[in-house]
Amino acid sequence: MSLSFSSIGQSIEDDQNTVSVDLPASSHSEPAKAFPSDSAHGWLEKMSYAHSNLNYSISFVLLKPGVDSQPYLWRHGVSVSGVKMEQLNLLNGPGREVVRIDDKVSYFEPNVPPYSLQSRVINGPFPSEFFQQPDEIKDSYDFVMVGRSRVSGRAAQQIRIVSKDKSRFGMNVWLDQETGLMLKMNLVDLNGQLLEQIQVTACHVTEQPDDFFEKIEPAMLPEVLKLRPQTHTKAIWDIAYMPVGMVEVKRDIHRLPITGQSVEYVMLSDGLVDVSIYMRESQNDGINQDILLRHESDTLLTLNQGRLNVTVVGKLPPETANHIASSIHLATN
Repeated sequence: MSLSFSSIGQSIEDDQNTVSVDLPASSHSEPAKAFPSDSAHGWLEKMSYAHSNLNYSISFVLLKPGVDSQPYLWRHGVSVSGVKMEQLNLLNGPGREVVRIDDKVSYFEPNVPPYSLQSRVINGPFPSEFFQQPDEIKDSYDFVMVGRSRVSGRAAQQIRIVSKDKSRFGMNVWLDQETGLMLKMNLVDLNGQLLEQIQVTACHVTEQPDDFFEKIEPAMLPEVLKLRPQTHTKAIWDIAYMPVGMVEVKRDIHRLPITGQSVEYVMLSDGLVDVSIYMRESQNDGINQDILLRHESDTLLTLNQGRLNVTVVGKLPPETANHIASSIHLATN
């Protein structure tokens, strides 16, 4: 089997502003509607069920201020035997395609040999883990029912997702009233200003998975990369401050590709946002200056304090990145 960007891409009309949700004739979507919808938690359960169990093809556009729009095609299907399948295809430019069959995710990118990773979520512009397990972020965020409105011609329920300690960006999602699928998602800063938007332009829900999945031969997908097993790393530096609900999910030693220097690496996550932290002892190498860079919704902060040079990278406010970096100190054990 050969997967190419051009062979399975579909175009999105720029002036399309109405979503056509095609429901199957049978009661295939009834289980999604069975969930209670009188609370934000009930709506997010409905969303999670729909995104994980329905067969659908969704066209959406990723919009960022000052950046060209990026159109995507997103397909999801469940086989007769219960195997969940997924495809995400970037339609503009040279393209990028991701295919998931059960817990094997295969990546096809320009100028990079195809490869696969072991995972049950795909890496895309939307928070896949949030769609599957919204309960995972309840310690970090409050869910607020806002009201119902029309989004691209469909009745939708709006849910506001707010950081409990106001340390992270907020999110507004609009869920299709009938299916529970996402129609729109806004990422906003602490002042409510738009940072990113995902806007669905077409959605088709069907009884059977899209014919695309019948063309995939799982045995022909790239082999899963053999990653170095994670070993316990004795902490050199301690992180005294983390946003509410955020925990350390990974810690190891990285070697920087340009300088060859070893740094202590930590990943923090709250289930919605991942933050990468790189820590090393300050050296007289000419790169010990404080740096703050903002690119759209991403923050990169490098801070020097005494013996420590720390870099924090993630979708979070610069103030929060600085709070995390400033709290790091030499481990006492």
